Amino acid sequence: MIVEENVVLCGSSAYEKKYYLNPEFDSLPDSVKDELKIMCVLFTEDVGGVLTLEYEEDGTLEFKVMCDEYDALYDDIGSALKIKQIQKEKRELLRSLELFYKVFVLGEEVEE
Repeated sequence: MIVEENVVLCGSSAYEKKYYLNPEFDSLPDSVKDELKIMCVLFTEDVGGVLTLEYEEDGTLEFKVMCDEYDALYDDIGSALKIKQIQKEKRELLRSLELFYKVFVLGEEVEE
């Protein structure tokens, strides 16, 4: 399967106070979905803006952060630090999500 643009896994907006999980990933275990929701919502509550977790063409999971141009409350430095913290603390979850995508969406073989 060829993916032409990033595929959004989930996201959260501090502006709309909403969380989104792509329905294509509804088959993920509830515990994983809950962990993603908590992670995204806490991120946007802490630093503001909009956070999305997106799969790159090769299956790498990327954190994308956006904010309104005139948002004085958005913490750009805090955002970068928070992403590094999440990547460290949730390393296994993020790796598992990448593996899931590569196997079930991209159809790649798993190397043992």
